[in-house]
Amino acid sequence: MAEEEEVADSTNIPLSSTSPLNMHPSENVGTTLVSVPFDGSGYRSWRRGVLRALSVKNKVGFINKKCKKPDASDALFDQWEWCDDMVTSWILNLLSKDLAESLQYVNDAKELWKELKDRYDQTNGAKLYQSQKEISDLSQGTFDITGYYTK
Repeated sequence: MAEEEEVADSTNIPLSSTSPLNMHPSENVGTTLVSVPFDGSGYRSWRRGVLRALSVKNKVGFINKKCKKPDASDALFDQWEWCDDMVTSWILNLLSKDLAESLQYVNDAKELWKELKDRYDQTNGAKLYQSQKEISDLSQGTFDITGYYTK
């Protein structure tokens, strides 16, 4: 069975249906990837849902550097920019209004994704310190094993 091909509007270059640069006609800036907008909490579960949705659409490459931006002279440059703008719009539409406004001026989907990661995928330093301190404070002391676990 021959692979389906579409032609990129701006370049007239045939695109494989499996190419990340191929955009299905039903996909538009209003496409919803996940049902709950991100408001600054629950980043990791939100991120997982977005990654899954982008994977289904074969667009993860725009945020993980695998679908690299071609040179401006490349025939696929306009198509790449169009797809990247679409992915950027999808992600911005998944954010609360305040977050989206603070990220409007990112250059591309990869930069937007990195900015979100830098802002929200941070471990809680105070909690981490407390846990490490509790672990280091654990000691058996002069108790035998039975005495230690029954104190």
